Amino acid sequence: MWLRLRQIALVARELEPVVNDFRNVLGIEVGYRDPGVGRFGLENALMPIGNQLLEVVAPIEEGTAGGRYLERRGGDGGYMVITQCDDHGPRRKRVEELGVRLAHQFEVPGKFRNMQLHPKDTGGSFFEIDEQLGEGAHDPDGPWDPAGDNWKEARRLDVVTAITAAEIQSDDPDRLAARWSEIAEIPVERDAEGNATIELKDATLRFVTATDGRGEGLGGIDVKVADRDRLLNAARARGAYRSDEQVYLCGMRVNLR
Repeated sequence: MWLRLRQIALVARELEPVVNDFRNVLGIEVGYRDPGVGRFGLENALMPIGNQLLEVVAPIEEGTAGGRYLERRGGDGGYMVITQCDDHGPRRKRVEELGVRLAHQFEVPGKFRNMQLHPKDTGGSFFEIDEQLGEGAHDPDGPWDPAGDNWKEARRLDVVTAITAAEIQSDDPDRLAARWSEIAEIPVERDAEGNATIELKDATLRFVTATDGRGEGLGGIDVKVADRDRLLNAARARGAYRSDEQVYLCGMRVNLR
């Protein structure tokens, strides 16, 4: 069995300014807007980065889960780590064995199975394990139902080409890594800086100490860069520059690899 990082979801108070930041700094474009999120009081935009998706959601009504998350974490930031698996049944059984509650679930017959785990039982952030079904479902560049049918038409690879890590912060990152490890059934390792990591098929989950005053949550991503000079110049122009190795967008550290 494998897990790959297929989508990262962020939450913002206002959608379009954040989309424009990502468009200008990372050179990515909107490939799909899902009208279905309206039932949760949200609007969204999904932007492909290689064969992965970066999603931004924003509340359009009062009292939404996304709005409460914004308040709890003090503004825009990371929301969900969304993975793709090759066999949903054993994943679902494992979650049940561990007593992890589901925050949401649905199935599109013959196309897609969703399992969103409750963050109170996982810690860190929303952790989602989904399976794409149908022709080419498990191909690296295969379909991804939440992004619609034509998301690849919006793919731009001249500035960034992949999401290579998700960085989850906590006051006790080792404990959090151990919890995600038992859910994912992938062992915890250590990177060169001593951080606990979980190696997915195409990316790393890195667990770090929270030092920004925002508490536990999805605090950053790593992206593979094709044109660093263009990215950094755009980041400086939009006030997103942190260093030659990091920019700050939607309340997230975007580490440049």
